[in-house]
Amino acid sequence: MSEYYTPGEVSARFGVSLDTLRYYERAGLLTEVERATTGHRRYRASDVELLDLVRCLRDTDMPIARLREFAELVREGDHTIPRRLDVLHAHADRLARRIEELRERERAILHKIDYYRSVLAENGGPSAAPVNGEEPVMEEAK
Repeated sequence: MSEYYTPGEVSARFGVSLDTLRYYERAGLLTEVERATTGHRRYRASDVELLDLVRCLRDTDMPIARLREFAELVREGDHTIPRRLDVLHAHADRLARRIEELRERERAILHKIDYYRSVLAENGGPSAAPVNGEEPVMEEAK
């Protein structure tokens, strides 16, 4: 017998609202959710597994249209695995570029923090408070 999860259990597990779960269903990101004999929606383990991946991809900025395409490939069966790999590789490449962009922005911000601290030190002003209560780990400029 398959294990089923209530919408509340799935919502709590992923930290999303019930409205978000229904949106994912309407957007075609999940298979048609089964209903218990009482009429209540219930999610299969496979729904939860797909939702976990959908959340990962969405949290890393995959557009809904691309998510829908990926979810459809999953529903079509194992013969679509090569196409799924293409989608995931393309997304991983975009994500790696975005992470590098963010690292560049971080380096610029840390450089500016260093600059402002040096200005304060030269002027005998109070030292700046550490970021998040800790001294930042500074990367050397490249």
